[in-house]
Amino acid sequence: MSSLAPASKLRVLVAEDEHLAALVVEDALAERGHQVVLARDGQEALDIAESYAFDVLVTDLAMPRVTGWELIPLLRARRTDLPVVVMTGYLPPGGGQILFADKRGPLALLHKPFGIGQLFAALGRVVPEHAGHEHA
Repeated sequence: MSSLAPASKLRVLVAEDEHLAALVVEDALAERGHQVVLARDGQEALDIAESYAFDVLVTDLAMPRVTGWELIPLLRARRTDLPVVVMTGYLPPGGGQILFADKRGPLALLHKPFGIGQLFAALGRVVPEHAGHEHA
């Protein structure tokens, strides 16, 4: 059983088209008591966001239909301060600068493959009130 305080629980929308990667992220987050909703791509994440209130977006960049590159600004048009964790296996030259140029909300970048500890450190950076709760 997790020793997290109720205030540290996050509602996380995970947009990832690689099924195994999505399940690993979901399992790690759920183990710590967070609520997780998975989207198979950016379009499904947009659809889910219509009816699901979430605290943070964890997204891949390269996905079918709507990419993470497109998803982030679309969701931030609705909520400018949306915390985002980007996880990607390929970042084009200058891609990091492009991602961080949007100063509307906190963003962390993870390069695949990454460790679960790195995921929680990234969440702590984009959701500061969450930092320090992942020592369970």
